[in-house]
Amino acid sequence: MKIGIIGSRLYENKKKIKDTIFNLRQKFGNDFIIFSGGDSDGAEKYVKKYSLELGCQYIEINPAHTQKNLYSYMRKEWYGKDYSVKHFHTRNKILAKAVDKLIAFVEEGDSAAGTASTVKYALKFNKKVVVIT
Repeated sequence: MKIGIIGSRLYENKKKIKDTIFNLRQKFGNDFIIFSGGDSDGAEKYVKKYSLELGCQYIEINPAHTQKNLYSYMRKEWYGKDYSVKHFHTRNKILAKAVDKLIAFVEEGDSAAGTASTVKYALKFNKKVVVIT
């Protein structure tokens, strides 16, 4: 089972994220992989932290203008491009297509355009989506 867990850069409810990942671990054991966008702040920072702390398999789909890291999903040639906003949308589409289900953490009142983009793609690909505020 591939589960995408993404979220707003303003989302800071660490307990909700940790509890969600813990519950997934309880439900699926080692039979799931967490995919995330690799942002270094907000929800995705905590998704990475708690996924690794709880011993879950973890993969990042980083934008093409970033550098490949230990958890990167794409091949080395994907990375190191010049910065462009389009890289975020491409990343969002790839992530939505790669997962079986998507969980999105959104702070109330935050437009969270990147999160909304990923949710839109996931729905387009007929993936089950859960939005947590």
